[in-house]
Amino acid sequence: MAPERVERRLAAVLAADVAGYSRLMGTDEEGTLARLKAARKNLIDPTIAAHRGRIVKTTGDGMLVEFGSAVDAVRSSVEVQSRMAELNASAPQQQRIEFRIGIHVGDIIIDNDDIFGDGVNIAARLENIADPGGICLSDDAYRQIRSKVDAAFEDMGQQNLKNITEPIRAWRMKTGARTSPERHPTPAGSRHVRPFSGKPSIAVLPFQNMSGDNEQEYFADGIAEDVLTTLSKIQELMVIARNSSFAFKGQNRDIREIGQILGARYLLEGSVRKIGNRIRLTAQLIDGRDGGHLWADRFDGDLDDVFDLQDRITQEIVEALEVQLTVGERARVWRKRSGSPLAYEYVLKGRALYVNFARQTHAQARKLFEQALEINASFMPALYLLGLTLTDQARFGWIKDENEAYQAALGCADRALAADPSFGEAYLVIGYVRTYQRRHDEAVAAGETAISLAPSSSDAHHMAGMYHGYAGNFRKAVLYEEHAQRLSPIERNESMVDEARARFHLGDFAAAHDIAARVLKQRPLWLTAQSTLIAALWNLGRQDDARMISTDLLAGHPNFSLARWARLLPYRRQGDLDALVNPLRMAGLPE
Repeated sequence: MAPERVERRLAAVLAADVAGYSRLMGTDEEGTLARLKAARKNLIDPTIAAHRGRIVKTTGDGMLVEFGSAVDAVRSSVEVQSRMAELNASAPQQQRIEFRIGIHVGDIIIDNDDIFGDGVNIAARLENIADPGGICLSDDAYRQIRSKVDAAFEDMGQQNLKNITEPIRAWRMKTGARTSPERHPTPAGSRHVRPFSGKPSIAVLPFQNMSGDNEQEYFADGIAEDVLTTLSKIQELMVIARNSSFAFKGQNRDIREIGQILGARYLLEGSVRKIGNRIRLTAQLIDGRDGGHLWADRFDGDLDDVFDLQDRITQEIVEALEVQLTVGERARVWRKRSGSPLAYEYVLKGRALYVNFARQTHAQARKLFEQALEINASFMPALYLLGLTLTDQARFGWIKDENEAYQAALGCADRALAADPSFGEAYLVIGYVRTYQRRHDEAVAAGETAISLAPSSSDAHHMAGMYHGYAGNFRKAVLYEEHAQRLSPIERNESMVDEARARFHLGDFAAAHDIAARVLKQRPLWLTAQSTLIAALWNLGRQDDARMISTDLLAGHPNFSLARWARLLPYRRQGDLDALVNPLRMAGLPE
């Protein structure tokens, strides 16, 4: 007897679910269900039908849809996400329903009215890696709709999807951005964000090294970063963090697209030419809406003049943006700085090493900062970075005498404030040290002062959020970490980890799980993200998943000990520490 013939066809498959559905239901079960039903009835189902889609089946918060073409599937999804964003704009954050959508074009099996096969499985897995409010396409789907849909696409590269044998190339799409003819990979974790409202928002892109010497790259980066740091001290500006704006280093990308990704209205780009003791800086301020140049200039001088040249750039930016500064703010932002070319170069080299977070590079960076201070004992950038380095070395046990290192770090902060009482970075050092000394009130006060002196500093908001979190004020920690991520919309993993942990302590286990899981997609061995994810899974009742992640943690950190790890967490309250550690213990992590 011949086997029954299986019906197959090629289709575009859409899988969708609600991001953070468990959290929404836990907060307001009846309200969430009512809002979801209303969205389905009034928006989603009619839009799918208008684009000739067939809803195959629904689950509590998700659905599976079949389309005859990828173009119809994507156009339907763009419309749904755009209109949902409009609905959410007026809704409180805790009530917003945001869908994640995955789309794949492939062969499917039809059984009665249901569909099966790899085409369905891949769409479902793509949905899992989509951003809330976003759409994730397979490469097969992207090739079908390229140049046919008015949206922007970001190449995510090859993705290893759960239970899918071969890696799948994926594309992330966000609504509200037009397609451009050429696309480049966007740094992992980036997303298009809304521009800041009320204040001019600006991103300082990495300056081009025109010196003809690749070893001078650190110098060009340092000039741009110092300009950014000065701008972040101005109350009436919103300045995108260095980690995000520098993610575009070496990319030939449309300036308007960069502004849209970063949420910046204005972008500063420039170049540095350093030959011997002479330096030439060029800079241009660009309107991210149309790519038009608002201002451009060239600055020449000796290395001894480097701080004055930087200040001239920032002053002309402020004038071009018509930002009004008070007399006191003008004096604080452009306070006369002293230093020597050699000390400055030591700091720039040390800073490039410091960001490569490791015991050896920290030791090398520390030596360079100390060499800078031998030349100028009150050079504030060197004092700030040395203070951070000493604190890191103490908290991670990379130095013999922990207390001595903490006192030396505080000494750096004191010397910097003696040179300039408005040097906000010194308060970050104080807060960092006091947190790990368990003197939380002093740490929190220092963090607040740092924010007041550098209101657009992503680092200040992130670190102040960390100080509040360990002190037990988890709501304030979440507020500051969210703001840090708005200021750094691409490289934001550190603030996301601290936000995840704060949300865990607030009892929002679903949000803690989602945030930690996103971090681990980029940094799979990050111990803090892994531990937060395990604790959140356990408290969500997903014990088997928690045990599985515990196995992964031990594979990457074979010497892990709960007791040793817990000693590194400077919580004010033992109960908060126990709340995090107990689920890890029950999930099987060793004492």
